[in-house]
Amino acid sequence: MLKIREFMRLRFELHLGYQQIGRSCSIAVSTVHKYLRRAEAAGLTWPLPEDWDEARVAAAVFPRSQSLTKGQPPTRTSPDFSAIHEQLRSHKHLTLQLLWEEYREANPDGYRYSRFCELYQRWRSKLDVVLRQEHKAGEKMFVDWAGATIPLYDPLSGQVWQAPLFVAALGASSYTFAEVTRDQQMESWLRAHVHAFEYWGGIPALVIPDNTKTGVTKAHRYDPDLNPTYYNFALHCGFGIVPARPYKPRDKAKVESAVQISQRWIVAVLRHRKFFSLEDLNSAIRELLEKLNHRPFRKREGSRATVFAALDKPALKPLPTEPFDLSEWSRARVNIDYHVAFDANLYSVPYNLVHELVEIRSTPTTVEILHKGTRIASHLRRRGHGHTLTNDEHRPKSHRAHLEWTPSRMVHWAETIGANTARLFERILADKPHPEMGYRGCLGIIRLAQKYSAQRVEAAAERALLTGACRYKSVESILRNSLDRQPLSSSSPPPPSSTPPPHDNIRGAEYFE
Repeated sequence: MLKIREFMRLRFELHLGYQQIGRSCSIAVSTVHKYLRRAEAAGLTWPLPEDWDEARVAAAVFPRSQSLTKGQPPTRTSPDFSAIHEQLRSHKHLTLQLLWEEYREANPDGYRYSRFCELYQRWRSKLDVVLRQEHKAGEKMFVDWAGATIPLYDPLSGQVWQAPLFVAALGASSYTFAEVTRDQQMESWLRAHVHAFEYWGGIPALVIPDNTKTGVTKAHRYDPDLNPTYYNFALHCGFGIVPARPYKPRDKAKVESAVQISQRWIVAVLRHRKFFSLEDLNSAIRELLEKLNHRPFRKREGSRATVFAALDKPALKPLPTEPFDLSEWSRARVNIDYHVAFDANLYSVPYNLVHELVEIRSTPTTVEILHKGTRIASHLRRRGHGHTLTNDEHRPKSHRAHLEWTPSRMVHWAETIGANTARLFERILADKPHPEMGYRGCLGIIRLAQKYSAQRVEAAAERALLTGACRYKSVESILRNSLDRQPLSSSSPPPPSSTPPPHDNIRGAEYFE
């Protein structure tokens, strides 16, 4: 650091020698001599004018034109670090080594690789300035799922499954809430919010979640799509939702810190204990939460609990008087079989909505389907996989008519024509591996009764039974050729025998003797 003013004061005002000035300023005698000689060459006299500070004195003693000597390196072209930084962010496989080589190709006299990296890191460090967020009392609540889980043991089978940990923290006081849930689905997500509000005894103005699917349907930096169920829950409780920006963990730094603390002071503490139910595990977590929130701060007075009582608690809004209707919302497109898929099961809707986009509102007991805000179907919710729930009113008339044709109904209709037609239907249905395989043949004979007459179909059925030609095509051929009007004695062949008639070309057992 230059001390020319001090050198001149000690020399011309106190009349000290060069060695005394050097010891006083902790600098070499030769340097004192050089600086004073330069001040004399620049025409400076003591006392200096009052408006002359150290920088002005240094500029007069060491003018810029004289500061550049022949031994100094030439000026190099400075890299465009802004463009370099943008390229590194856009291309994940790009390296500083390649960018430096491209820089040296354009500037052969440019910086070497080590200096290039040093200058870039120095430039980049100025971008990492963090905005310190100021949190108002009762304003924000930060929520997230912790990365760590806690094992739960089935008391009967001994099977172990990992229970996820939900963590929430208030902005002003960092007052923390945590509990384990059965899964990370919507029902567990909302119940954890409710339990956090009850733990605090109030509701904040804003909730800042991560971009989990239970909170945000489609993440976006500027205009995210909120999950409809989560949005309705926020309307019921009276808070707003401001999701953190994607890949910006500092937007929810409070809960990131709370997650870390919870993993250290809850998950790690419980590592030696075994739990067989969520209730027992959450009871143990509540005890550790009290210790965590009452733990004194290291660098300031008080604890999370005392700051919460002084700031956040009075500013929180009251809890809602009625519980939230815990229902989930989703969207689906109607399949060509006029059913929508939800939770691995199928639910019917009116057939005229095929290919339409509908909304599904589900509760633990019911499934409601809405189209453009109007409810079009309601079903009891089925648990499990592969179930189909169909309302007959949703089917088209042709499908209902087809399903109404049972074997007994077909035989009963045939009896209105005659006994022979009824026996013919029974024979057709009995000859098939499954009765439904004979439905079309019976329905075809019903159509023939409309074309010809019931009396002719009854006569044709009698002839078909006698000849053993119990098929639709046989009956249709009899009617088309008017064989039903001919006497049976003259037109019908003899009934088939169980043994074949003798024939000269058939070799009997004597042939092999």
